[in-house]
Amino acid sequence: MKCLEKGMVIWFTGLPGSGKTTIARRVKEILGRHGYRVELIDGDWARKTVSLGAGFTREERRIHLHRIAWVARLLARNGVIVLCSFVSPYREVRRMIREIVEEEVPFSEIYVKASIETVMERDPKGLYARALKGEIKHMTGIDDPYEPPENPDLVVDTERETVDESVEKVLELLRGKYGLDV
Repeated sequence: MKCLEKGMVIWFTGLPGSGKTTIARRVKEILGRHGYRVELIDGDWARKTVSLGAGFTREERRIHLHRIAWVARLLARNGVIVLCSFVSPYREVRRMIREIVEEEVPFSEIYVKASIETVMERDPKGLYARALKGEIKHMTGIDDPYEPPENPDLVVDTERETVDESVEKVLELLRGKYGLDV
């Protein structure tokens, strides 16, 4: 096991269904095979554990992601590479996350880009279909905005790239910016 003195937080943001968790899972597997200590925190897991009962209004999302930023920071300061996969739709909240994390450990924001039309077509969890029927409120891309990052550290475009191509771009970032041996 390669023990880093300090880890880092890699934050994947994008519309629901854009491919954030799929890419983060693959990156986690590869880093793990290379001996790194890695944690993946995604929205589904977080809402069942550390943010049980968190809602989807702007303020509820801010509070939820504030918690996650601190959990990620604590893990990273103990040598863990933390991959966070969250819609995190608001720029101001992502700025807050970056500020919390960067006080102590490195942070990179990865924009997992896909159009609303593409993610609605994919709709792996049926969320868009339910939102269009009025069964889900505050659905990002339907009745709640997604504010794309203005200056992400990396953009992966899941409409134009394969999962493997997107994963390789993330690994290139980790090699170049953090000197990881992967």
